[in-house]
Amino acid sequence: MKMVMAVIKPFKLDEVREALTGLGIEGMTVTEVKGYGRQKGQTEIYRGAEYAVNFLPKTKIEIAVTDEIAERAVEVIQQAANTGRIGDGKIFVYDLTRAVRIRTGEADASAL
Repeated sequence: MKMVMAVIKPFKLDEVREALTGLGIEGMTVTEVKGYGRQKGQTEIYRGAEYAVNFLPKTKIEIAVTDEIAERAVEVIQQAANTGRIGDGKIFVYDLTRAVRIRTGEADASAL
């Protein structure tokens, strides 16, 4: 099993969710986060005062998937979240050693 974690632009969430649903992925965890990469933040003006916004709003998506569809999930996220501009985000994939459904006690792939 794999855990796929993607940090994307917030307005791309619905497109990514629809694309993953089309792949058969039924559940995900979504978190509003802040961060920066090559964008290095930005400067904004509020009530006439200029200030630096060092951390930009992003959306983090986490999905647990079987090994068989992990690579396809990455491709689908990349296509759906892509704007072609800096700050589109990143996708991380790491091994998931165990999963347990609390309600039934099902473990590993059957718990997904």
